[in-house]
Amino acid sequence: MVTAVTSLGRSGLSDWLLQRVSAVVLLAWFLVIGWVVATGVDYAGWQALFATAWMRIFTLLAVLSLAAHAWIGMWSVLTDYLTERLMGSKGNVLRIGLQLCISLLLFIYVIWGIQILWGN
Repeated sequence: MVTAVTSLGRSGLSDWLLQRVSAVVLLAWFLVIGWVVATGVDYAGWQALFATAWMRIFTLLAVLSLAAHAWIGMWSVLTDYLTERLMGSKGNVLRIGLQLCISLLLFIYVIWGIQILWGN
C-alpha cells in the first residue's frame, strides 16, 4: 500500500472516512444554522446563541471539519491532475507549491475561526 506524505490520514481509507465524517458534521451544523435563521433570529438572539459553550464547540468542530474536508478534497484533485506524467517536470513543483499555499490558507482560516469564536 502506498502512503502519501502529504495526505491528511495514514491511508486512503482513513482519508475517505474522515471526509465522510466531516461532511456529516458540516451538514449537521448547516442544518442547525439554517433552522436558527429560518426561525427569525435577531442580533441579540444570534449573539446569545454563540455565547453558549456548546455552539462555540460545535462551530469549532465545523471549522475543523471544513478544513479537513477541503484539504482531502484539494489533495485528491491536485495529485490526480497535476502529475509529472500529465504536465512534465513542472507538474510536481506546481502541485507541491499549491499544496503549501492551500495548507497555509487553511491554517490561517482555522486560527481566524478560533479567534472569532473565543476572541474579544
